Amino acid sequence: MAGAGPRNEGRYGERVFRPEERGEDERIDLGALVYDDTTMARLRQLGAGPGWTCLEVGAGTGTVARRLLGEAGVDRVLAVDRDVRFLAAHPVPGLSTLQADITSEDFSPGSFRLVHARFVLMHLPSAQQLVSRLAGLLVPGGVLVISDAVDLTTDSAPVTPYTRAMRAMWQGLRDTIGTDVSQVPRRPELLRAAGLEAVAAEIHVPPLLPGSPISRFWADTWGRARAAMVATGLIDDAGLDEAVRYLDSPECTGLSPGMLTAWGGKGAAAPGPDGQ
Repeated sequence: MAGAGPRNEGRYGERVFRPEERGEDERIDLGALVYDDTTMARLRQLGAGPGWTCLEVGAGTGTVARRLLGEAGVDRVLAVDRDVRFLAAHPVPGLSTLQADITSEDFSPGSFRLVHARFVLMHLPSAQQLVSRLAGLLVPGGVLVISDAVDLTTDSAPVTPYTRAMRAMWQGLRDTIGTDVSQVPRRPELLRAAGLEAVAAEIHVPPLLPGSPISRFWADTWGRARAAMVATGLIDDAGLDEAVRYLDSPECTGLSPGMLTAWGGKGAAAPGPDGQ
């Protein structure tokens, strides 16, 4: 199963995907180009708008936080990350930043109508504990929305340069920083276990097309995780170079990992899938 294997004590942003490495903000923004529209559509359908205060967890470069303010018209967004350099580079009215570790016992930034975390929990241990903690930050009627990567086909798809690279990536990230996507389909169960209501989920899978943002995102991600991937023994440098070429060719027929988004609300006033 993708993501299976031993955990390591490393952390995202330390052994791989270090924010101080040139171009890391550009890699994050490639992911934003792929997923932000889907994320914003769901947050708007859940009611995000004027009067809402929002917590954006693992905010990255802040694209969702800024769109919540500019498009949804929410009152305030607190954007949290372990490194806020990319957030600080793009200030806008209504956006506050907090450099913090959400796994810390003293993480208590306040109460919010919306708590949103995208591609965060998959990199951290104790997902149930973190979901419960984030749910505890909601005001009555508030909604928690969590998104993580879900890989539907890598284990069962025919072996190609692309699938070899994806298998090596998931194993390498698991070995170095503990990334685990194998449990992502259970996210709705975690929301229910945290006492949330009107729990639901959806999956968005972007197409792999030569030169597309998602293809460029995976090529860049493989480049930054190269050492961890090669260390698995599932791929070597030549195989990884071949996978990058294959990803950008019309012969590539792989299915990209997608984004599973799950949500649930606090109390009887919790919104339904269309914000009602």
